[in-house]
Amino acid sequence: MPSPQPSESAWVWFKSSYSGGNTTECVECAHTPTGTHVRDSKRPEGPALALRANAWQDFVDSIAAGRLTPLPPAP
Repeated sequence: MPSPQPSESAWVWFKSSYSGGNTTECVECAHTPTGTHVRDSKRPEGPALALRANAWQDFVDSIAAGRLTPLPPAP
């Protein structure tokens, strides 16, 4: 019988090392048995993006390889 997955309240959130040094660019992540969740640290009660483990790894690998291009600033 598989063990139950931890509830959302048991997730350990941490600030991304790529978050800005000020309070305007804060991203938090929580790794779970099935993937990674990402949220805005200024709105912890708000929505979180849920990514499967392979999608998160593809994203991280793409950043490391320089395959992602930043968006231009909004007008």
